[in-house]
Amino acid sequence: MALVDANYNFIALDVGSYGKNSDGGIFANSNLGKRLQQGTLGIPGNSLLPGTSIETPHVIVGDEAFPLKTYLMRPYPGQNLNGDKRIFNYRLSRARRIVENTFDILTQKFRIYNRRINQANPENVDNIVLATCILHNFIKYFNPNTTHDYEGNQPHTSSLLETVQPQSGNATAGAFHVREVFKNYFISEAGSVPWQEDKI
Repeated sequence: MALVDANYNFIALDVGSYGKNSDGGIFANSNLGKRLQQGTLGIPGNSLLPGTSIETPHVIVGDEAFPLKTYLMRPYPGQNLNGDKRIFNYRLSRARRIVENTFDILTQKFRIYNRRINQANPENVDNIVLATCILHNFIKYFNPNTTHDYEGNQPHTSSLLETVQPQSGNATAGAFHVREVFKNYFISEAGSVPWQEDKI
């Protein structure tokens, strides 16, 4: 599990969990998840949404496998959503594409990910993953031309991810409020983008 920034850099990694564990469970039990929950990670304070006087916390974007928290946004669940909620889900999906594209870049750089890593000892596999993620950042830093423009690509889905059970977590009223604030911002004049209506 990895946390990436908007520039395709890995900024937090959790390696070594079993593949059968849910993303939400791995996240909750990781050092990152625990420190976010405890408020000890050193995340910057609230900031204003561009073009508004509305203050919001910095958030991580996740998919349906993650719980909704004040610091972790997930899509609205369900199929029959109104237009505002579909726009929020679309905008969240566009943000999540950065994560998917970062892993795509990683696998293009390090072909070891295009096959099973079964010749290595399990403890070495964790080190291989950590090393390649660190090297990915190092290469990007010293050769910025290695980042590709993925803006036009469609997000990819995996049949394995489609079977992940949604996690409602124990979302607090504060978490629901933060998601509503972002939803309202995305449909406002200050926060909307011209093409979002076409995508829902």
